[in-house]
Amino acid sequence: MEQTFFEFWAQEAIGIVADYFKFATSAFVIYYILLKKPMWFRKVQKKLPKLSDYGRDIMYSMISVLIFATVALLTFYYGEAYLNTYRSIDEYGWVYYGFTWVFMFFIHDTYFYWMHRAMHHPTLFKHVHLVHHKSTNPSPWTAYAFHPIEGLFEAMIVPILAFSIPIHQSAIGLFLLFQIIYNVYGHLGFELYPKNFHKNAVGKYVNTSVAHNLHHDKFHGNYGLYFLIWDRIMGTVRTDYDSTYEATTDAPFYTTSAVE
Repeated sequence: MEQTFFEFWAQEAIGIVADYFKFATSAFVIYYILLKKPMWFRKVQKKLPKLSDYGRDIMYSMISVLIFATVALLTFYYGEAYLNTYRSIDEYGWVYYGFTWVFMFFIHDTYFYWMHRAMHHPTLFKHVHLVHHKSTNPSPWTAYAFHPIEGLFEAMIVPILAFSIPIHQSAIGLFLLFQIIYNVYGHLGFELYPKNFHKNAVGKYVNTSVAHNLHHDKFHGNYGLYFLIWDRIMGTVRTDYDSTYEATTDAPFYTTSAVE
C-alpha cells in the first residue's frame, strides 16, 4: 500500500530523531559519563557545557529534524519521478558506487564550507547562525542545533545530491546517516583521532573535533565539515589549530576537581 505524504513525512521525522538521539546519546553516555575521567585529557575545552546548553541544543535539533523531514518529503515523495537515483547496483557497478561516495563527500563538504562562510556574514550571523554558536563549548547534542533558516539550508544537501549524478538509493541513505555520525563527532568536545594525526599527509586535510571546537569557541576559521581542504585553499585554518590539537592529544592529565 502506497504511503500518504503524512505517513512518509512522519516516517522520515521519526527516523531522523531516532538516529540523532541514538548517536548523540551514545556519544554523551560514553564520553561525558563513562569515560569522562580517563578521557578528560582529550577534552578540547577543560570544562563541561551547562545543562541549559544541552536543553537548548536538543530543542533546536528537534526543529531541525522537522525541517529535514519536510525537505526529504518534497524530494523523495513529490520529486520521485524526477530523481536521479537508481535501485540496482548492477546498473552501474561497484566501482561507480564507490565513486559516488567520493562525489557526495566533495559536494557536501564544498556546499557546507561556502554556506557556512555565508552564515558568518554579520547580518546572517546575528539573526540566524548565532543560534548554533550559542554553544561555545559544544556537545554531541549540538550536532543539529540550528536556527530554522539555517536548518533549511543544511537540509538542501538532500535534493542537491538526489538530483545530481545517478546515485544508488542505499548510498544516499548511508551517506546521510554517516553525516549525522560525523556531525556528532565534530561537536563531541573530545578528540578521537591519534596524536600527530593533524600533521600527516591525510590528517592535515581532515576536519577534526579540535578544529570544529575551535570554530565554536573563537567563532572564526575552520569552516569545513568533513575536510579542511577548502580551509587550507582559502587560508581559513586557524593559526592556533596545530598547537591546540597537540595540547589536546598530549600525555594524559586531569584533576579530580576538573571533571566532577
